[in-house]
Amino acid sequence: MDGRPIGMFDSGFGGLTVARALIDLAPHEDLVYVGDTGRYPYGPRDLDEVRSFAVQIARWLIDEIDVKLIVVACNTASAAALDTLRALLPVPVVGVIDPGVRALAKATRNRRVGVVGTVGTIRSGAYQRAIGALPVPVELVPASCPGFVEFVERGETRSDQVSVLAERLLAPVRDAGVDALLLGCTHYPFLARTIADVMGRDVVLVSSADETAFEVRAILGASEPPGVGSGALQVFSSGDVAWFRAVGSRLFGGELGEVGRLTWPDPPAVAEAAPGARPGAASG
Repeated sequence: MDGRPIGMFDSGFGGLTVARALIDLAPHEDLVYVGDTGRYPYGPRDLDEVRSFAVQIARWLIDEIDVKLIVVACNTASAAALDTLRALLPVPVVGVIDPGVRALAKATRNRRVGVVGTVGTIRSGAYQRAIGALPVPVELVPASCPGFVEFVERGETRSDQVSVLAERLLAPVRDAGVDALLLGCTHYPFLARTIADVMGRDVVLVSSADETAFEVRAILGASEPPGVGSGALQVFSSGDVAWFRAVGSRLFGGELGEVGRLTWPDPPAVAEAAPGARPGAASG
């Protein structure tokens, strides 16, 4: 048995959907969550920059926390950095893209599906490649949704403004006749009701959170007995910790408790980063 915690990170609050799913599935596991709100949103950023952020956070989780597994609970970071992290790090690394695609393939009936994500995620082509690798041909209609993350980060998930934006951004996907839509950003499940209103009752909304949690559980071992850890959740933010605690608790569906403050130095270039480097320090 390995009593070390699981590490998880996202640009902000979205990965809390994955954290909640993992807590429900494996309540005995300790979890350390990093919300990089000091540098969010990742979606509009260059993928090389996102990759450097991801390496920096992952190395902090290993060097300072000694995690046994890392969940990249962010679609943009998964698209930008998953292969790099798996090559660099000494622990298993799980992303959210492949689990989401598997869930999407199970949900579709007419094999015409959609995926919505940040500009960076859609531009990366990661979902297009993952869909193309499925054993059964599936037609994919991708759409980037700039602005969705910012609404969620502000806690505006049912406002008139976000409804108008959703109508405009989702119209091409709805009109293409998809019967399943993957929420390709961990922030987007917080907008599920608004998205469902636009897409209609016949379209199944798919979140990668549950599938990602099942993959983590499978890696740890389905036969692992309960009681490995205490089920503790430890949260850190690189931005305003009071704001993260307030908004995060509302979206998480429970009190997050104290939120530690992370301060990052400038991230090193990925190609120059040494495996033993210590990218940041925590306080608070």
